[in-house]
Amino acid sequence: MTQLPAAYTEYLQGKSEAFVDTIMPVLLQSVAEKTHGVHVVISAHVVQAHTDATIPFGEILEAVD
Repeated sequence: MTQLPAAYTEYLQGKSEAFVDTIMPVLLQSVAEKTHGVHVVISAHVVQAHTDATIPFGEILEAVD
């Protein structure tokens, strides 16, 4: 199993299984590349995540749209 940065693990605490399943592929991509952090965007019925060059590796930025 891939070791997630502490910030990623802390961010996932208390989140639903569906939420974790949605963003986990992007977290794993970030860990594999080790160059960018993750931007999570949450709107009324949608959760999206992508790696973001403006966010340092190991950090997550959450925004509500």
